[in-house]
Amino acid sequence: MKFREEGTFTIAQLTDVHYADSRPEDELSLALIESVLREERPDLAVFTGDLIRKGPDARAQFARVTSLAAEAGIPYAFIFGNHDSRRDVTREELMAIEEAKPYCLAQAGPERISGVGNYSLPVYASRGGETAAAVLYLFDSECNAPPWARSGSGGKGEWIDRDKVEWYVRESAAYAGAYGGPLPALAFIHIPLPEYEEVWRTGVCYGSRHAKSRCPELNVGLFAAMTEMGDVMGTFAGHDHSSDYWGELGGIRLCYGRVTGFNGDLAGDMQRGARLIRLHEGKRGFDTWVRQADGSVVTNPPEHAPEH
Repeated sequence: MKFREEGTFTIAQLTDVHYADSRPEDELSLALIESVLREERPDLAVFTGDLIRKGPDARAQFARVTSLAAEAGIPYAFIFGNHDSRRDVTREELMAIEEAKPYCLAQAGPERISGVGNYSLPVYASRGGETAAAVLYLFDSECNAPPWARSGSGGKGEWIDRDKVEWYVRESAAYAGAYGGPLPALAFIHIPLPEYEEVWRTGVCYGSRHAKSRCPELNVGLFAAMTEMGDVMGTFAGHDHSSDYWGELGGIRLCYGRVTGFNGDLAGDMQRGARLIRLHEGKRGFDTWVRQADGSVVTNPPEHAPEH
C-alpha cells in the first residue's frame, strides 16, 4: 500500500451498509458500492462499521459486502460497528475469516487491547521501498456501554476505551521515533467522538446534519491524545446516517462519512453515497468529496455557521 507515482493516495470511506440478504434495498447498496469503486478507482476501501444487520447468515452477509472491493481488485480494511456482531457471530470469527483473504488489510490487533480490529496501516512512499509516508489508524468502538449508559442511548453509550487511547499513543510515538517526527495520519472510527457535537455547535462546518449526533456521553480523551501527538489530520466516523458534515477543531478535521446502505434510516434530502479522501505525499492535509448514488459529486457542501 503506497502512494502513486504522481504522489496521491485515495481512500473510499463506505459506511453503514447494513446489508441484510438480497432485499431490493440491499441490491441498491451493493450497486452503489460497485459504482463508487468503478468510478473513483481508490487505492483503498475502508468500511467504517455496520456492514450488516439482521439476516439469515451473518458470515455470508459480511463476506458479500467486502467481496465487492476484492472483485474490483482494490485492497480493503474495515472496523466493526454496533450492529456487526450482535447476533450469531462474534467479531473474532468475522475477523478470522476476513484476515485470510488476499485483498484484506484488516487486522485483529493486539490481544491485550479491548475490542477486535484496533490496528494501524502505513502508506509507503511512492519511491523509497519500506519508507512510510503516512499512517492510518483504525479503532473498534465496540458495543461496550455499561448498564447505566444503555437506556435510551441510541448508541450514545459506545466509546473508545482508555486502553485504545494508550495503544494509539504508543503507535504514534513509534512511527514518530522511526521517521524523525509525526507522520501525516488519518483515523477511522464507527461511533463519532464527543467533539463532533462540539465542532457543530462552536465551529464552521461544511455539510448537513438532519438528526442529533449520537456521540458517547463519556469522553475518554482520544481526541486530546491526537492533538498532543500531532499526527492525525482528520477523523472519519459513521453511525449517524443523517450527517455528513466536517469541521475543524484543534487542527483536526472531524468528518462524517456519507451513509452508503439503503437499509438504514435517513432523514432530510440526503442521498446515499460514499466519502472520498485523497492524501498528497509529503504534505499535511487532504482533499475530500462525496460521490452520491446518482453519480453526482459534492465538492462544495453547504456551510453551517457556529451556533454558539
